[in-house]
Amino acid sequence: MVDHNGSFIFQKRGVFYFSRRVPNDLLDNYQKPRIVFSLKTRSAQTAKARAMIFATKLDDDWKSMRWRDTSNPLSRFLRPQAKPANDLHPTPKAPMVSEAKSVYLKHKAEGRPKTFTQAVDRAVDALVSYLGDREVNSLTRLEINQFRDHLISKGLSISSVKRYFTTLKAVFNFASRELDFEEPRVFSQVYYGEDTGPQKKRAVFLPDELAKIQRECRIKDDEQRWLIALLSDTGMRLSEALGITKEDIALSAKQPYIDLKPHPWRRLKTTASARKVPLGGHALWAAKRACEASENAFLFPKYCDETTCRANSASGALNKWISPRVSNGAVVHSLRHTFRDRLRAVECPKDIIDRIGGWSIGGVGESYGEGHPISVLSKWVCKAVGD
Repeated sequence: MVDHNGSFIFQKRGVFYFSRRVPNDLLDNYQKPRIVFSLKTRSAQTAKARAMIFATKLDDDWKSMRWRDTSNPLSRFLRPQAKPANDLHPTPKAPMVSEAKSVYLKHKAEGRPKTFTQAVDRAVDALVSYLGDREVNSLTRLEINQFRDHLISKGLSISSVKRYFTTLKAVFNFASRELDFEEPRVFSQVYYGEDTGPQKKRAVFLPDELAKIQRECRIKDDEQRWLIALLSDTGMRLSEALGITKEDIALSAKQPYIDLKPHPWRRLKTTASARKVPLGGHALWAAKRACEASENAFLFPKYCDETTCRANSASGALNKWISPRVSNGAVVHSLRHTFRDRLRAVECPKDIIDRIGGWSIGGVGESYGEGHPISVLSKWVCKAVGD
């Protein structure tokens, strides 16, 4: 059953298994004379990598067992194995990887878009597929490094691998606090190498194409076009715009604006995302038309209600309309990047750009005070949109 390369694997019904004989002098420590279990993969390369990890761990365990064997003449110099200081309060046992994921999603997924849960599932399932569903604290740095190399070998970019590891670290650290076990350290300071692949620049709308799209929005004059027009002259994220209610909009103010804040049906991405968004140009027209047309509290009732915000559905529909009208692959999210460029073009200060778009604010001092008044924010937005 063991191959000639000493990788301790064999195949059964297409699935690879680990198999290794227990040394005769250590048989009393085991229930069976051979250790056999599924590696949960059909890939020979993956099976060999996992088998090497388990074989190395067994070698270490066996060395430790032999060293503490009372027949070893040097064992008398060892201290007795330490017992728990308080048997009534043993150190909490770490959960399995899948259990840590369940705890994390139970507390963190509520109110988040489906993509949040999908990202967690994708990262954790990839780890379990490669290393098995194990106790979180049984994972070693060697295994994590091999998992990193495995992801890269599958064609994932360095930035994608980093996202996987950031998600896994968040899952395990949260579970350690909730379940009171030692926080795993294996994801700290992982080296990812240098991402030497070509950096894909985010597409933006060309000025003529953006102007044409905005004109067509006014001609078409329906809910989807109001949404595009609103995004084009505010730089809001799609989900932010979809979750707006009529009460969030101050159309009668001297400088009209949207009071963007979290709602049960739509969270905001960061704390900086809560802000007042000035309305001008096509965005002001779109907000007025949407308020007039909506028959309930929501500005875009086709895509949002009291229970859900269907950003994916809206994104697909808007991109389908936008696609034949652009030449460089720009999508609905590109409106946000384009708007930042438009603010730069009128020499808007960076801190005001960040405040208008809800980008993270740098520096402790930026969090002091009430921030920029709406009149200042509105002045720069009007310059950018040509009002």
